[in-house]
Amino acid sequence: MTDISGKKLLLLAGAGPHCKVVESAREMGIYTVVADYLPDSPAKLIADESIMNNIFDIDGLVEYGRKNDIDGVLGFCIDPTQKPAQQIAERLGLPTFGDRSQVLALTNKKVFKKLCRDSGVDTIPEYTEEDLAAGRIIYPVLVKPSDSRGSRGCTVCSNQNDVYEAVREAKSESSDGKVLIERYMADNQDLTISYLVKDGVPTLVSLGDRYPGRKEDNLNRQLICTIQPSRYIGMYLKYVDERVKGMIRRLGIKNGPVFMQGFVDGNTVRMYDPGIRFPGNEYERITKAATGVDLMKSIISYVVGGEIEDFGGKIEGCYDLDGKCAIQYMINVGPGKIARFDGLEEISKHPNVLDIQQRHFVGDEIEPTGDIKHRAGEISVLVERDPEKMSEMIRFIQSKLVITDSYGNNQIISPIGADFVKNTYSLNA
Repeated sequence: MTDISGKKLLLLAGAGPHCKVVESAREMGIYTVVADYLPDSPAKLIADESIMNNIFDIDGLVEYGRKNDIDGVLGFCIDPTQKPAQQIAERLGLPTFGDRSQVLALTNKKVFKKLCRDSGVDTIPEYTEEDLAAGRIIYPVLVKPSDSRGSRGCTVCSNQNDVYEAVREAKSESSDGKVLIERYMADNQDLTISYLVKDGVPTLVSLGDRYPGRKEDNLNRQLICTIQPSRYIGMYLKYVDERVKGMIRRLGIKNGPVFMQGFVDGNTVRMYDPGIRFPGNEYERITKAATGVDLMKSIISYVVGGEIEDFGGKIEGCYDLDGKCAIQYMINVGPGKIARFDGLEEISKHPNVLDIQQRHFVGDEIEPTGDIKHRAGEISVLVERDPEKMSEMIRFIQSKLVITDSYGNNQIISPIGADFVKNTYSLNA
């Protein structure tokens, strides 16, 4: 194992999920510098150093890196940091997860879907703007930017006029001005999928079922819960895993994380969203708690000049969580001003709770945006892989959590049902 203590890591962005990067780097003896344009980002408050540089200030960050002997650059879990991290590291001559063409293929949805098709990996059927003009679209469809994040510019459409308006909105949110018009597949199970590549060999490290909120709450494009491992793990390993590994090898990624999302469709998964990163939330903490494998330290090690290591466990097979089940419970709130937010302290004392992230606080005003701004927090738990235990955990969380607006009304919306989880995971997929 390469000695990486004393190295310097430049972390792009300092939101709550980035705190675990700083914490892990510190355990490794690595000096951390967090860069973004906000003075009070959570990760900045615990880092060794912070700088007021926008993550898109490539020239400024390269100059900083040269003057301060930075050894590695990491974008971690959010889409906007992927391209800047690669460009900064490339100009500094530091390790990166991929070259520019590889990063493009795993950040641009159109390029990604072509890579999938060329590699025998299924994707969501799509239409062109010519199909729209000719009236060849079968509704409903989802219109989205080819290159964006956080469901920005995404619209579900049921007629031609809606699509024309949605295309205009999606183009305004797309960095390349292009859009995708895809068959709407929200009734199919949505999956989150992650691989870790070491020396050109990709290994599946997580597979989870994603659940969106209710349409009537305007949260049908946002998560309310993720459960790992997926109830479709057997199908995925049998019919999909080797094709995806072949695609990653075809792309030529040598070291680093590869993330994608897809919808289950019979004995296949139709991929729709990629990333040269791990997903957000607490997948790394969950994997470490269940298996001992520290995926966070693995990628930190690589970008500062070390190697991707197991760090306390075995990467191969860690997606199974050693027979356990992880629930990432998202707390979503409706419009209004938060007047009361109670229960997190008591929930945190439960022995199965691994982590709690709070995004909104008393006094915050929530707008009806329909996006991730509705998320007030996340609770990550690790329980026995038993439907009754899983539903009991959700009931416990919901019994303790209280969020009300200034009028005393319950502000929590679209919680996942404990009975739904019990019934769903009692069945064989």
